[in-house]
Amino acid sequence: MRINDSKLIAAIGALGVEYKPGVSLAEKTSLGIGGTSDMLVIQNHDSLPELVRLLRESKAPYRFLGGGSNVLLPDGELPWVILQLARRDPDITFEGNSVLVDCAADLGRTVTTCAKHDLGGMEGLIGVPGTVGGALRMNAGAYGTQIGTHVREVRVFRGSTGRIEILRGPEINFEYRHTSFASDDIMLSVRLELPSKPYSEILQGIRICNEKRRASQPLNQKSAGCIFKNPPGGSAGRMIDELGLKGHHVGDARVSDRHANFFVNAGHATAADMLALIADVRKRVRERYGVELEEEVIVWKDA
Repeated sequence: MRINDSKLIAAIGALGVEYKPGVSLAEKTSLGIGGTSDMLVIQNHDSLPELVRLLRESKAPYRFLGGGSNVLLPDGELPWVILQLARRDPDITFEGNSVLVDCAADLGRTVTTCAKHDLGGMEGLIGVPGTVGGALRMNAGAYGTQIGTHVREVRVFRGSTGRIEILRGPEINFEYRHTSFASDDIMLSVRLELPSKPYSEILQGIRICNEKRRASQPLNQKSAGCIFKNPPGGSAGRMIDELGLKGHHVGDARVSDRHANFFVNAGHATAADMLALIADVRKRVRERYGVELEEEVIVWKDA
């Protein structure tokens, strides 16, 4: 979506929000898929309520994009203005075992920075791409680790109220790849409580997780991580693999040869290609196993 109202652009600028017209969203996602839109980069979290008020009064629909690592965006010109948090520096502060992290911070760098302060518990998240905020929204987890386990409070902009609020850990429902955050909530910062561990021990755990990822995942290709959630007691990747679908493709959207639950952009895949591949694989799994796979990747609907 393009903002054509010069007064609105001026008001946005007065808030210290950076206006970027006609941004290619494919360059902002790990899948390398997405159309174009104007983007607003938020330097100061406290400007969000006023920014959203301005957009709503101008009837300019908006959506928030984090690190872009677990989303599939539509092709063409998107029907929303895109909001994104600017990176803060510093974005992590320490107080004993309590760690305050900006939600725009890179998740992997957060894990390693905490490790250098002898704080562990998140080793399994080291190879999960994206931001801390994205990890919170999906309750990211791997190798026995889930970020929700360590959350004590989250500072969040709530779309339903138009205000910034503090949610305590018990007020947030963390489940497998799902949380109780609303779709229009924007996580701003999180306070984590992490166990003390020797740096050498944490580093060894990180190395083991990295080796497992390198052995099984297409890290050098464009992907959004796992496409489907694992069904209860099962493995989406195993079922897709057993169907012989590794390498199966629609256009340049392809089931990875390394991990069947990773779908990669092997060239110039479109959102339409990827959606068709997702639908085809889901249909084949349903017909063979009677299981309805649920998407883990967040698909932005353009209508």
